Amino acid sequence: MRPKALLTLLESVNEQILYPDEIIIVDGSTNEDTKHVFEQNSFKNLRYFKVEDKDRGLTKQRNYGIEKVSAHIDIVCFLDDDIVLTENYFKNLIGTYSHYPNAGGVGGYIINEISWRQLKPNEKPRYEEYEIDGYVRNLGSRNVLRKKFGLLSKERPSIMSKHSNDFPITYLPPNKETYFVDFFLGGVSSFKKEVVDKVKFSTYFIGYGLYEDLEYCLRVSKQYKLYVNTDAKLYHYHEEGGRPNKYKYGRMVIKNGWYVWRTKYPKLPFKYKLKWYSIMLLLTAIKFSNVFTKSKKRESFFEACGRLFGLVILLFKKPKIIN
Repeated sequence: MRPKALLTLLESVNEQILYPDEIIIVDGSTNEDTKHVFEQNSFKNLRYFKVEDKDRGLTKQRNYGIEKVSAHIDIVCFLDDDIVLTENYFKNLIGTYSHYPNAGGVGGYIINEISWRQLKPNEKPRYEEYEIDGYVRNLGSRNVLRKKFGLLSKERPSIMSKHSNDFPITYLPPNKETYFVDFFLGGVSSFKKEVVDKVKFSTYFIGYGLYEDLEYCLRVSKQYKLYVNTDAKLYHYHEEGGRPNKYKYGRMVIKNGWYVWRTKYPKLPFKYKLKWYSIMLLLTAIKFSNVFTKSKKRESFFEACGRLFGLVILLFKKPKIIN
């Protein structure tokens, strides 16, 4: 349901130094607008598939697309439709597999969401800043509050701690280095074909599929090494089309967040469970406070209600983990 964004993505693919041997579009739209894009525009090596209800939804469509990948393909990349690539994205991403032969998957690096700066000699980061490998960025107001309550992760970015809610790949610095990780974003990901043939995306995540990429990476990381190459650069523009309403989104944040956390750690001491719920309550309270401090008051209220209701449901009925 994002034909304009998809066309912009494909135009950036056209400019790649290393062009894909195959491009597969799996369209779950309920109208014909995306199909019309390919009737009016031609792209080399592209194959288009429009799915019916039984195959509609992010994880189902990814599994559907994997089945369509040609036998001669070695690396399978996934891109969200609201992504725009720099011209050497595929070249640098695929090159990572040569430098790290043990890699089962490699993630790309988003460059337009965060403002970084390098530390000056003898400079120390401020309390509200995050420092890694000589680079500094703002923590953000909610993480500053978590820091004050002792609820901030001490793990490196994209390494899941026992209380979850860790720093994502946007906390890796723009230094062109490659980092070992537990997870990366599905919309900027790649895996060896042997991985996607063996490990399928979970159908627990239906429709929009929030955190489905995190859950998939955590299962893959039990058998393969994962990396993020910060020199495989792209832009993410957060297209609003096709997203669930804020109440449903809030419930998904809690329910799906719990699911991926327990996928990594099925058995945990009580102190880590207490910390996870404490973080969720704090973030829910912050979302309620946004009703008074942010411009999108209605959206903040309904998302906060969804988060709170999701927490209440977890107390009485927890999802069953599908391995």
